[in-house]
Amino acid sequence: MPTISAFFGLIIQMYFDEHNPPHIHVRYQGNKAVFHIKSGDMTEGNLSNRNVRLVQAWIELHRDELMANWELCQNDEHPYKIEPLK
Repeated sequence: MPTISAFFGLIIQMYFDEHNPPHIHVRYQGNKAVFHIKSGDMTEGNLSNRNVRLVQAWIELHRDELMANWELCQNDEHPYKIEPLK
C-alpha cells in the first residue's frame, strides 16, 4: 500500500486494485480511517475532529490528483506523491 502523502503525523495511503467508491486510507498514532475522495466523508475509523478536518481540507485541495492516483492504482500502477498540507 503506497504512501502518497504525510502531514502533521497523518499518513495517507492508497491500496492497489481497491474496491469502489474511490477512497484513501489514513493512519494516525495507531488509529485508522477511510475517507471517500469525492465527498471527503470519513466512512470508517476513528480520528479526532481536528484530524478529520485536516484530511478533508487536504482532499478538497487535491481531489483531482487523488482521482488520478486512484486510476493508477486500479491499473496496478504506482501512484505519485501529493503535496502535504502545510
